[in-house]
Amino acid sequence: MIIEQPPQFFRYFYKQALWRIHPEEKAVYLTFDDGPIPEVTPWVLELLEKEDIKATFFMVGDNVRKYPDIFQMVKDQGHAIGNHTFHHISGALHTSYKYLRDADEANELLHSKLFRPPHGWMRIQQYWVLRHYYKIVMWDVVTRDYSKRLRGPQVLANVLKYTRPGSIITFHDSLKSWNNGNLQYALPASIQFLKSEGYEFKTIE
Repeated sequence: MIIEQPPQFFRYFYKQALWRIHPEEKAVYLTFDDGPIPEVTPWVLELLEKEDIKATFFMVGDNVRKYPDIFQMVKDQGHAIGNHTFHHISGALHTSYKYLRDADEANELLHSKLFRPPHGWMRIQQYWVLRHYYKIVMWDVVTRDYSKRLRGPQVLANVLKYTRPGSIITFHDSLKSWNNGNLQYALPASIQFLKSEGYEFKTIE
């Protein structure tokens, strides 16, 4: 549960970050990390368009550099954009100077006020600087679609078990989630379940 739905003590470290939004509303916030990439992102966009859903994409700057046409597709379809650093680097493994510069480099392409740290966390000093320039967006539900240990039904089970009003739900438009088939199975099924439960889908602004 610590991974799928972080407990309060974990959320304490980033007090002013978004973990859950307006829990009094029957709404959820679908987010996608690590794109855009040609093998996965267009499929996600096609599904979202079919279901009339808008989502928030936290993008890696280097992928935006390599695939500007897909980046533009996401924007043109009305989805929200967030910063996921330029090289998808871990705050724990890099100096704060390097980490902050990497975020700035990504934002030269993204022009977003939203930021999500790769791997779900960063050093406190990195957080304290970035929160002055960005709205830091964490998550309320991590589907773990990227995991080699899980299969599609288990990923779907995480959504069914942990989603609640106001949940920020994290999927990945990445090869890790695609190559194991988890995204293709769990994302459509999750959307159908959430719709059947009466949830509205919103973007993070």
